Amino acid sequence: MFFMEIVVAASAVYLGKKYLAKKRKSRRISPVAHEANAPGKELSCTACEDEIGDRGKQANHYLKASSVALGLTALSRLFYPALVPVGLLAIVYSAFPFYESGFRAFFKTRRIEVGILDVILVTGMLATGHLFVSAATIWLLSLSEKLLIETENDSRRKLVDVFSEQVRTVWVRTKGVELEIPFEELKVGDTVVVNAGESIPVDGMVVDGVATVDQHALTGESRPVERTLEDKVLASTILLSGRLGIRVERTGQDTIAARIGNILNNTADFTASVQARGMETANAYTPPTLALGAITLPILGPNAAMTILLSGLGYNMRLVSPISVLNYLKILSGEGILIKDGRALEQLGRVDTVVFDKTGTLTLDRPHVGNIHIRAGSGISEHALLRYAASAEYRQTHPIAMAILDAARQREIDLPPIGEAAYEIGYGIRVKVDGVLVRVGSTRFMEMEGIPIPTEMRELQEQGLEEGYSLICVAIDGKLGGMLELHPTLRPEVKGILHGLKQRGISLYIISGDHERPTRRLATELGIDHYFAETLPENKADLIGQLQREGKYVCFVGDGINDSIALKKANVSISIKGATTAATDTAQIILMDGTLHRLDRLFEIAGDFENNMGNNLKLSIIPGLICIGGVYLLHFGIPSGIAIYNLGLAAGVTNAMLPLKKYSESENNDDK
Repeated sequence: MFFMEIVVAASAVYLGKKYLAKKRKSRRISPVAHEANAPGKELSCTACEDEIGDRGKQANHYLKASSVALGLTALSRLFYPALVPVGLLAIVYSAFPFYESGFRAFFKTRRIEVGILDVILVTGMLATGHLFVSAATIWLLSLSEKLLIETENDSRRKLVDVFSEQVRTVWVRTKGVELEIPFEELKVGDTVVVNAGESIPVDGMVVDGVATVDQHALTGESRPVERTLEDKVLASTILLSGRLGIRVERTGQDTIAARIGNILNNTADFTASVQARGMETANAYTPPTLALGAITLPILGPNAAMTILLSGLGYNMRLVSPISVLNYLKILSGEGILIKDGRALEQLGRVDTVVFDKTGTLTLDRPHVGNIHIRAGSGISEHALLRYAASAEYRQTHPIAMAILDAARQREIDLPPIGEAAYEIGYGIRVKVDGVLVRVGSTRFMEMEGIPIPTEMRELQEQGLEEGYSLICVAIDGKLGGMLELHPTLRPEVKGILHGLKQRGISLYIISGDHERPTRRLATELGIDHYFAETLPENKADLIGQLQREGKYVCFVGDGINDSIALKKANVSISIKGATTAATDTAQIILMDGTLHRLDRLFEIAGDFENNMGNNLKLSIIPGLICIGGVYLLHFGIPSGIAIYNLGLAAGVTNAMLPLKKYSESENNDDK
């Protein structure tokens, strides 16, 4: 038996060192190959995919090898003893990755990690003739690695799907003729034609046309901006009304590739984050387990020492911990919550403060009509003014038009037919309604049209700026009829979500770039005691840091490009689908339904996850303590150690799988 142990160990050391040398050589060669084949940032995505593909192939290979080893050892034990040597070779071969890990820990990092325990345990089991136990252990570890890689692949695919909603074709003007071409064929210097309702596909300069553009994806503000000759426009903004010719200054292809590459790079440590907690626990218990085994060896003999190693204090955490994490990621995905970084799921349980960005996060991108102001002496009613405004905006789709039309519907105003379908769209809109000329737009538009703005109406506008709302002018036949207030619209789910968070004892804050008065009014309406008003974008992260220095564990929820630094600074960061790319790239968690409905549910599931992980830890330690006690008090041997270990592993895996059953039953009950 001793001779077999020496042979197996020597073979493993030789093959393991040879394998390591081959890996080091491939690492030295690969950067050169990459550099020669495809320079530039576009390589990052391909390199990531290739790396995952190679790891997946290796995991598949060793899972098949360990399955063959398990089958051979079972057959040799039950029916054909002559298969023992073949089974032994299959076990040694399938154990290569674990020997590599053990050798790296011992020879390279000089740390006592669980990989060393794997080498000693597998070799010892082989040496003492427990081939089936060795094969089963290697098979379980190989299966765990396979599951982790598949989940990482699935996560990456979902992330790419989230951000890959790009136009496939664009219209280009060439020598006065408009042609539709594939997006990837677009070149710098081309003139792209964009119509109302379309996404602007490139960064560029307007060379003809006038239009209103929704830049919420970049600024977080709901009010559209006016763009005309020589103005800059940005990719991923929406042209709400009008038509523009845009000279391409930078094609979107590189930007998209960089965006997807950044997403993939952000998730490059996904597997590491999933494994980290379980591995840390397993590594922490490895030195005392080995020390106890060494102490037991001269006192009770090799069988007792091997049984001590089989006790596996905390050992199963590296298997059941990833299973729990992956199951909860699956549960959250089914709830419409995408976790980009597995560490965020663990950190949510420590959050005691949630900070919300105001515009675009607590509020919708569509405003609503507030008070209607009539110019003194105009002789027009509020009803008539709103009727004219809604008629003028009837065929428009931008947020301001939708707000005016919603107000008309709420007041059950019948819209008259439009006498002349002649629109002049840019800074405002001009249309004939009931034989009168109606103009709707900004004060700048009114001034361009030669319509004077009375002093009292300008004072109303200044008051609106101070209070945090805007005003839209409505002119009738060349004279200002009045103004409509446009207020930010609170998300309908916000009050319920905030109530649920407060019930959990979480402190709530608002960060806003608005003036003090509207921010204070919103905080009071929502029952939030703390707020920061008139905050510049670059100062948001400083405020997050200030809260952290006060000892708070902060979760920041934002959606704008100016939130990205604060999202990165926070302990946990959350954004919503449809937010700016900068926000969703940076955030660790994305609410995929584009609302805050699932935020409280996220914290509920995170708390359940922490309880599950706590039970995992108990189930990985208690059976080990029973085994150690049994060795010294009841003279347990290897069979007893194996039985206790397997019972503990079964209990741990069962606990890790329970959430799937629990939430599946909950979903079925909800459906009923």
